Amino acid sequence: MLRVGDLERSLLFYTEVLGMQLLRRKEYPSGRFTLAFVGYGEESDSTVVELTYNWDQKEYEIGNGYGHIALGVDNIHSTCALISEKGGRVVREPGPMKHGSTIIAFIEDPDGYKVELIEMKTSGSMK
Repeated sequence: MLRVGDLERSLLFYTEVLGMQLLRRKEYPSGRFTLAFVGYGEESDSTVVELTYNWDQKEYEIGNGYGHIALGVDNIHSTCALISEKGGRVVREPGPMKHGSTIIAFIEDPDGYKVELIEMKTSGSMK
């Protein structure tokens, strides 16, 4: 779950830039928050990200306990180029990880959360 300061901005990022689908969204007026679930497949078959928008909170401190979410991609260079073209922010260009040979990159969502991209050798990852 990620707390977001502007739900519509975050939904645009996760659906338009990262290509996820909005799976469901529900408002809780008595609690003054909205939950939106995004992912690459149905919740019964895939991992999804829960975006929580608290109506009275416009920004959050990331904190030092959060690391990042990670997504596998088929071609990291073309994925980063596509993300940049769609207005996404690549904060670490593709290259080998510090202590290994896996090719990774990092992008940042509109609230400053990091998303690691990992180049995968198999199919079924983000296109």
